[in-house]
Amino acid sequence: MSAVLCACSGTAWAQVTPAAGYTPPDDTPAIRVGMTLFPNYSYQTNPKITDADGNTVNKNSFDVGRAYLNITGQVSHLVAFRVTPDITRESGLLTLGTGNSVSSDSLVFRIKYAYAQFNFDDWMTRGSWARLGIQQTPWVDFEEGIYRYRFQGTVFAERIPLPTIMASSDAGASFHYNFPSNYGDLHVGVYNGENYQKTEVNDQKALEFRGTVRPFATNLPVLRGLRAHLVYYNDHYNGSDERKRVMGNLTFEHNYLNAGFDYLGAKDRTLATATDASSNGYSVWATPRAPMANGSSWEALLRYDHFTPNTSTTSRAPASTSPNPGVTMLNDQHQNRTIAGVAYWFPHQGNVSTAILFDYDGQTFDNITTPPTKTIFLHGLINF
Repeated sequence: MSAVLCACSGTAWAQVTPAAGYTPPDDTPAIRVGMTLFPNYSYQTNPKITDADGNTVNKNSFDVGRAYLNITGQVSHLVAFRVTPDITRESGLLTLGTGNSVSSDSLVFRIKYAYAQFNFDDWMTRGSWARLGIQQTPWVDFEEGIYRYRFQGTVFAERIPLPTIMASSDAGASFHYNFPSNYGDLHVGVYNGENYQKTEVNDQKALEFRGTVRPFATNLPVLRGLRAHLVYYNDHYNGSDERKRVMGNLTFEHNYLNAGFDYLGAKDRTLATATDASSNGYSVWATPRAPMANGSSWEALLRYDHFTPNTSTTSRAPASTSPNPGVTMLNDQHQNRTIAGVAYWFPHQGNVSTAILFDYDGQTFDNITTPPTKTIFLHGLINF
């Protein structure tokens, strides 16, 4: 009798159904393919260039700034992956081996993202995970999602000419955690530090961190879009040769406006025999938006960047870069960028997006011999 009861009990246990309203996680293996395309046309109004026949002309060209093939999917609800080949124009001579090279005007195919993601939704807040492979760094890709105009050009942290830029991707291992009630998140990882375009060159690794706080997560809707961010990257070129980045950022997201302010301080010592170089700068941007009933919108892009490549108050600028050799101090040299444009975002379904942007991108230089540059662009975006 007891054996029968045990058997019945085991059968009943095995047949227990989930509580009403419970949806079991989806463990169906899946794979999805998408793409991202940045076509553009540029017309440089200043400075003019001289062609091979000695004619003075305005440089202009059609180009593709970026082309992604996005392959994403899941093995189960616990394990996901992404592989993204990146097709972009090579900016320098690429040597493949003895007698083989790719010229600086070629479009090259390389890996931008290739990682495995282990989801912790069963044990932590939803959206918490760990990644291993070539993956997003904590800040740049995150800000691009708020800025939304990566197809015009890179964000401030990636665009300024640091000895090693802050790129959107690198090889490493990282952890992401979402705070409860949408109060913010953090992303921390250990990376090679050389960015995804290069392999590791020594034994040094970069600690990279972003912490984000949404102080008014449960307040009025207009206040929920305000977030504060702290970004810290700590790495070394070699041994004790410091490579450090510290950023403080504010962003705001609303149906009628996205805006942001970035401040960055950097410290670089590329070799033990080199002197420390400290630099800093800031960027402020806004994208006012007029949404339409059909899902489209007209938007403006307004942005200003200011960067001081070396903040030294005791060293004079090199004669090769100074209009007043022997007089100009390093901290008197500044690089400024102004971007202004008008965009139309087409109506769409789901999370795809298509936009066209007409914009002006100009650079000026304080106490630097580099002439100002002024370029008019027509930028396009297709993200599917």
